[in-house]
Amino acid sequence: MINILDYGFNPAMMPPDAQAAPARVTAVHKDRYELVCEYGVCSGKLKTSIYYGGNIGGYGGSISESIPAVGDFVLINYSQGESQIIKTLERRSFFSRSDPGPIGGEQAIAANFDYVFIIQALNQGYKNFNINRLERYITAARQSGAMPVIILNKADLADDYSGYVKEAEKAARGVSVYAVSAKTGLGLESLAEYLKPRKTLVFLGSSGVGKSSLVNAAAGEEIMKINEVREYDGKGKHTTTHRQLIMLPGGVMIIDTPGMRALGVWDVSDGIGEAFDDVGQFLGKCKFSNCEHKSEPGCAVKAAIANGRLTRERWDSYNQIRGEARYAEDKAAYIQAQREQWKKWGKESRNKSKKKSGSKRDF
Repeated sequence: MINILDYGFNPAMMPPDAQAAPARVTAVHKDRYELVCEYGVCSGKLKTSIYYGGNIGGYGGSISESIPAVGDFVLINYSQGESQIIKTLERRSFFSRSDPGPIGGEQAIAANFDYVFIIQALNQGYKNFNINRLERYITAARQSGAMPVIILNKADLADDYSGYVKEAEKAARGVSVYAVSAKTGLGLESLAEYLKPRKTLVFLGSSGVGKSSLVNAAAGEEIMKINEVREYDGKGKHTTTHRQLIMLPGGVMIIDTPGMRALGVWDVSDGIGEAFDDVGQFLGKCKFSNCEHKSEPGCAVKAAIANGRLTRERWDSYNQIRGEARYAEDKAAYIQAQREQWKKWGKESRNKSKKKSGSKRDF
């Protein structure tokens, strides 16, 4: 028997009069799910009439029922053979990305985590430390509903990691930053407040940053295989081949998924406001409500950049992430909007040229 509470389950999640058993999704293999419930570890599949077949009844009974992701809590009709998943319970946090497939749309990645460890490496020469990538991950973490934490791994390979910490803190604005080394143990004690029983973490970071090494260091034993990092570019082979939730000996859980390596921005309407609150304080304060912050008079954003209250780099990062999100939500509408904008700018440019040439002839 397994105590599902140890996996972070809260009885308040249960719908009234529910008869099915709660379970947590620990891995996803296409249409098959690995689950843990009070009866132990089992496998399951979605009940198609509920998740795909329309309003049939049962729990949810709608095609709008959320497809489970790793970390989701679900209700199941338990079976020793293959259990039937009949409902996805409400999520307290959620990661999604733009589906890389031809149809597009939103793709579930992970759910119900408490902290997002945003990991970058400080091995000099490979330039893994990247502020733009850091800002993108912070925005996504804020949007997810969980707490972001920045981990600068391989600090033992940096001549002076304090400069990286200061740079990250400046971009992160209120997010805790830790310089650590999974290899030597440097700074790992500072992460103890996050590595507690019944808590769930998600690791974000590109290949070669040492995610597997950090998992093993947190576990105190080799839980995940570590691949060697290539000398010429500092990257390594991906050790995770499917989405999974790992329970460490101490009771903390870590979600590792290959989908997180190419996290695309989806809906960041809330996250971008929190991650770029320094930008947000100037939005909506321009002279014109439809100000595009380009050449309009009375633009609060342009004034803030001119007087140093806002850096051009932060403004450019904000626009890049916002643009990616708009593109992910509706590629066709985004492209059409871009074309209309280009037409408008082209027309304005032609009108200016006509006025200049007319002035010269008059002269």
